[in-house]
Amino acid sequence: MFNNILIIGSGVMGQGVATLLLSKKLNVTQVVRTHEAITATHENVMKALNKLARRTRVDIDFDDVISRFNVVAELSLNANYDLVIEAVVENIDAKKSIIKKYDDYITAETIWATNTSSLSITDMAATYSYPEKLLGLHFFNPVANMELVEVIPSMLTSEDTISRCWDFCIQVGKSPVRVEDSPGFIVNRLLIPMINEAVGILENRVATAEEIDSAMKLGAHHPLGPLALADLIGNDVCLSIMNALYSSTCDSKYRPSYLLQKMVSANKLGRKSGQGFYTY
Repeated sequence: MFNNILIIGSGVMGQGVATLLLSKKLNVTQVVRTHEAITATHENVMKALNKLARRTRVDIDFDDVISRFNVVAELSLNANYDLVIEAVVENIDAKKSIIKKYDDYITAETIWATNTSSLSITDMAATYSYPEKLLGLHFFNPVANMELVEVIPSMLTSEDTISRCWDFCIQVGKSPVRVEDSPGFIVNRLLIPMINEAVGILENRVATAEEIDSAMKLGAHHPLGPLALADLIGNDVCLSIMNALYSSTCDSKYRPSYLLQKMVSANKLGRKSGQGFYTY
């Protein structure tokens, strides 16, 4: 359905989406910030594909993958991408800036999908040259394992765009759920406040991190406790989502925990920094 896909962003989510799409035999170009990041990004995606092949016992032709995967720091103006998946930092100004920066590389037929977990799709669509072609596709981490994709149209998104992206999600083996453009959508509007409340329980010394996580695993059958999950997601990402929920709704129930704010200030971000509510 989409022949030439551009991924903007080479963090955990960008690399995860690239790994998924390459495993489905799609053509992928991934743009990174610097020339120095090209080799590392390419190697990380290849390692992730190799791990996916071992886990799923699926044969992957890596020579074919290499022919379909291009990591660049600069784009060609005549590349004619039919789908752009933006997966940069969870910040509305950064995402708007990226939309403007790559305006010359898109056409009236290009669909722009932002991988946001909480931000306004309509706000971003107003920045895009073809607002009817922009929507949210919220993949979940780890991308290869998580089945869900939240499909989030803006007030300006056409039904054709929604339909094509819905079919694309199914094509790459995901289960799409349509969500109206609202703060946090479904999963993070439920999940991140729960994590924030768990941080509050820890801050108030009601229980230790281990006890809080054990209680939710044993008492609610969660596969991962909320504080361990925060470390997996990234405490900075959790804080960003809580701030987005709070600023969008002005509802005090979404006020970020002070401890969560301190954790981020101290760079205790979780797995990616080696230290969060647990040590890695």
